[in-house]
Amino acid sequence: MAEEVLMRVYAMKMLIIIPVLGCLLMPFRVEGQTEDRPNILFVYLDDFGWRDTSYMGSDFYETPHLDQLAREGMIFKHAYAAAANCAPSRASLLSGQYTPRHRVFNVGTRPRGKEAHRRLEHIAGVDTLSTNLDTWAHCIQRAGYRTASMGKWHLSKDPLAYGFDINVGGTHAGSPPRGYYPPHGNAPGLQHVPKGEFLTDSLCRHAASFITANRHRSWFLYLTLFAVHTPIQAKKELLPKYQAKAPGNLHDNAKMATMVQAVDDGIGHIIQRLQELGLSENTAIIFFSDNGGYGPATDMHPLKGYKGTYYEGGVRVPFFIKWPGMVEPETVNNTPIIGVDLYPTLLEMTGASARKDQIQDGVSLMPLFKGKQLDSRSLFWHFPAYLQSYRGKGPFEQRDPLFRSRPVSAVRQGHWKLMEFFESGDLELYHLEKDIGETRNLASIHPDKTKALHQVLKDWRQQVNAPVPTIKNPAFDPEAERRAITDLTASTPR
Repeated sequence: MAEEVLMRVYAMKMLIIIPVLGCLLMPFRVEGQTEDRPNILFVYLDDFGWRDTSYMGSDFYETPHLDQLAREGMIFKHAYAAAANCAPSRASLLSGQYTPRHRVFNVGTRPRGKEAHRRLEHIAGVDTLSTNLDTWAHCIQRAGYRTASMGKWHLSKDPLAYGFDINVGGTHAGSPPRGYYPPHGNAPGLQHVPKGEFLTDSLCRHAASFITANRHRSWFLYLTLFAVHTPIQAKKELLPKYQAKAPGNLHDNAKMATMVQAVDDGIGHIIQRLQELGLSENTAIIFFSDNGGYGPATDMHPLKGYKGTYYEGGVRVPFFIKWPGMVEPETVNNTPIIGVDLYPTLLEMTGASARKDQIQDGVSLMPLFKGKQLDSRSLFWHFPAYLQSYRGKGPFEQRDPLFRSRPVSAVRQGHWKLMEFFESGDLELYHLEKDIGETRNLASIHPDKTKALHQVLKDWRQQVNAPVPTIKNPAFDPEAERRAITDLTASTPR
């Protein structure tokens, strides 16, 4: 009898103790935070080329922290920016729409290059992303996240009207505010940085502080570093290291190498802060670039082209995601993806809702993150404007030495890519699996494929109401164009 009483007392004590222990062992949760949605660190670099990290093959730049993050997640080898230069690519990223919908076609609206060399009147477009559009930041902010944009904005005076609670450094300017060393003028949050602090370090320091301040709630950090946009300005204390380093076969620019390392060091600092705060396992990290690398300072070989061209080197960019518990580490994905896909992806990751009346051109990448596949589809680009050549750049990885890009549309479907040039009506067709460097135009060899893809491209332009330049430029001078091309070609290194 006594034994039975003791057993009952023991059972009652356990009924009390077990729930208490369970509460103590449960993960700490706070208001505004849920277990099934991650914090997100979205690192978005400027003019960072497809091969500018060690994990993508650079033989001179050093990126150990980025390499480690990439190994811990999924690397995408066929990721594309939605445009070949900054502003339109960023507008597509934030809106989830291709350029014909938001009408940001170029950096600025004025015609680029010499008037006598342009055969058509360009389509000016706009230089500000409409506030009538909901960005993914709006949606994520409404879902209860604390949102911050730190670094380059380039789509209006500041990002606060576009769904961000905090802005550090963001203005309509596309270049670093007065360079990479202070003073940075009136750039928000950068008026009082320590003397001699490199801009990338300043932004990453602000990023770590933002994470610390919001460690008890869900946060989204759009870390849109100015690096490695011009000016190519060395981080001074790192320059001797790279000046003494043997040049690689692919890369050899010592100043650029210091800028790349500054990015990597800054990301390393942020990763350390995440670890210290116990946030690593509940933080997804996305790494992306707005367009191809800066031609005079880096190289995307074997890709053809660089920032401003619609060949692969101008639009194919590095991309990876690390998401503990969701994305299998050490995986590589060869599915073609594009900047507009980030909108539905980020919303699905955060549980945010999109506005039903706003068109989205991308698809969520969540199936890929989970090891599944996407339905086959085409990717598109539309650039009805001009972008002049780099001064003194040669040899030229572009159609002619005067312009990195003349008015053009492009489509990728499977391994095939077709480009249509509006001045001449020329079509270029490439099979990217067999010819990643776009060295052989197959348009005349595969006329059926050329015709089919051209129709896909024309149908898409009609669907999105893409403006095509057709008005001839009265100031065009064919003889002046011919002489300029001849002179530049003759002076190009062989």
